[in-house]
Amino acid sequence: MNDKTKIAVIGSGAIGGITAAFLSRKYDVQIVCKYEERAKQVREAGLHIIGVRGEHHIKMDAVAEIEQLSSKKDVIFVVTKTYDMPDAARRALPFLKKDGRMVSMQNGICVDAMADIAGAERTVGCVIGWGCTMLDGGVLNMTSEGDFVIGGARPDADVTDIKALLDTVMKTRISEDIKADLYSKMIINACITSMGVMSGLSLGQMLKKRRARNIFINIIREAMAVADKMGIKVPPFADKLDYYSLIAGNGIIARCKRHIIIRIVGIKYRRLKSSSLQSLRRGKPTEIDYFNGYIARVGAELGVDTPINTHIVAVIKKIESGVLKTDPVNLEDEGLG
Repeated sequence: MNDKTKIAVIGSGAIGGITAAFLSRKYDVQIVCKYEERAKQVREAGLHIIGVRGEHHIKMDAVAEIEQLSSKKDVIFVVTKTYDMPDAARRALPFLKKDGRMVSMQNGICVDAMADIAGAERTVGCVIGWGCTMLDGGVLNMTSEGDFVIGGARPDADVTDIKALLDTVMKTRISEDIKADLYSKMIINACITSMGVMSGLSLGQMLKKRRARNIFINIIREAMAVADKMGIKVPPFADKLDYYSLIAGNGIIARCKRHIIIRIVGIKYRRLKSSSLQSLRRGKPTEIDYFNGYIARVGAELGVDTPINTHIVAVIKKIESGVLKTDPVNLEDEGLG
């Protein structure tokens, strides 16, 4: 890869916008913004980024639709909601060079679905290990540093070229098993995202409650049982949260340890709000089918009971349809154990 490398980033939300902006300092980047008003803003005023790296206004070439991309690309980063990925990937495929790469940057496990569209040899999975959110007016707030973790849909794929690109944005690590790393991140989303939608609380507010911590633990137990049946060795999330150690043992000391660890997570990331809750408040669906829904669906296929994750999906579907409201009282639902 060199400074003539042509890149497209599909999605101008927090992750897509920040990634595109920092890539554009070195590479030829076009960003797809979905709306012409947003694309015009990016072209003329630039993406407005604030947060842990200071304030920036970064202009770049922007279009509203994928079909408006100007040329074939060496790399296409698809940074959409999980449920929008297949359509975006299909529409972007004609703009990918024959030897190009398409990168899945969803929270859910989309690498196989993308490989079906672009080919396994051209598909790369990516875990986002840093924090950001979109504020009013399209301002992108980078809330924490972290890393990217990448790996090919084919385990033997050489992804050092993608690492070189992303290293200009954030430290990037190559995974030996990207599906396992994606699963590790998905477990966190199944806890934080779903419970945030149900309760409307920030992570700190939520994990002050012993009831919420118990649900958190039970989601992880079921997810790990499914992973075991799938033959996946789940790595620690962000090299810190070891799920195997967390759920080991049933004595008083082990139970206290679990609650202390989860309480510390709640304190450290106390201001974190569920991304799906933000989507819901914008009138968009959640990604529950790709988090707790994935655990429940695969569990059913493999004969693993997942009553907590299954019930969480049912509760959130009721919230999406307006039958229930987002409220802390939802955490007291008897179906959650």
